[in-house]
Amino acid sequence: MKPLESRKHLLIAESELNRAQLIEDVTALREDVHALARRGKSIASIIAAAAALMTGLAAVRRRKPAADANTKPSWLQSALKGASLVSSLWHSFRSNGQGRKDKQQETR
Repeated sequence: MKPLESRKHLLIAESELNRAQLIEDVTALREDVHALARRGKSIASIIAAAAALMTGLAAVRRRKPAADANTKPSWLQSALKGASLVSSLWHSFRSNGQGRKDKQQETR
């Protein structure tokens, strides 16, 4: 075998090894992304539950009537209203996304 041919075969073998390594790396990366997505979903669920709890607590605390219409709400009340809004938006977007995912799986 000529040196040029043997070098060509070595390069082809190295390329095959690199291709196999790349496939393994992509597979590991996919698994890591899926694990991260699962963690994100569980964290989002905890945050949504905490926001709902805080909103409920704020509703219980609101028993006293507003004495003055010009008084500003406390930062806690504003934060709770925002959390309530984010929670409701999150649930609506999440349910819409789940419906699309189900439809995509049915068409496959």
